[in-house]
Order: sequence, then C-alpha cells, then structure tokens
Amino acid sequence: MTTLQDALALAAEENYLAVVPTTRLDGSVQASVVNVGMIAHPGTGEDVLAFVTYGPAKLRHLRARPRTAVTFRAGWRWATVEGWAELIGPHDAYPHMGEEQIRLLLREIFRSAGGTHDDWDEYDRTMREQGRTAVLITPDRIYGV
Repeated sequence: MTTLQDALALAAEENYLAVVPTTRLDGSVQASVVNVGMIAHPGTGEDVLAFVTYGPAKLRHLRARPRTAVTFRAGWRWATVEGWAELIGPHDAYPHMGEEQIRLLLREIFRSAGGTHDDWDEYDRTMREQGRTAVLITPDRIYGV
C-alpha cells in the first residue's frame, strides 16, 4: 500500500474509522478513533486527510506538536499516513477563511468521511456551539500491508 488513494480505499471498508495519536507534553501518546476523509486543502489544493474534533487535549497537543499519523484498518490489512497537522477553526485562524468558509469546510470533511445528515442547520449549530475544529494532515509518508 503506497498511495493516499490506497489508504482511503481501505478506510472506506470500515466507515473511514482511523486511529489518530497525538503527543503529550511529557512525550507520552494519546490516541483516539475518529472518522477521517480526504479533501483538497483549502489553500494549496493538495489532497490532505481531514477530520473534525473539539477534544481539548487533542487540539492542545496538535497546536504544540503537530506531527501525527492516521492508521486505517480492515481485517488484517492496514495503512498509516504520517504528516503534519494544520488546524482551522474558531481558535485557529486560517488566511481568508471566515466563519462561513469554516462552516462549509466542516461539512465537506464530514461528508468526505462518509457522513450524512438530515438537518444541516442543526449540524452547523452543533459544530459552532462545540467549537469544532478542522484538522488537516498533509501526508509525507504512507505505508501499510
């Protein structure tokens, strides 16, 4: 498995679930399972992995130490994508992206990870109230079995 598309094909088999680790200040690892999709980076147009979070520990870790990995698995097959994380949200500004662009970005990420919603206004309200943040990971190493 050597491409981002290979990794995403594997992800699709398991509802785009992935393990994403972050590094605490003391060097220990915090990991969680999130839904991860692929989008075009809003600034560069390059393919990036993306997920949405509001976890204060995960965001704090990624702000301080943005290096991370995403591991997808289906059966005994797995793929890991390593890279640098970039945050875009209410506490993480990105050039030329206001509230409306962030709202649409969060929807795009949700859909790219297989999400659907019956009430997009409710989805938007929840994302705003929870201070959800987009995490974009620019891949620089991909490997797996």
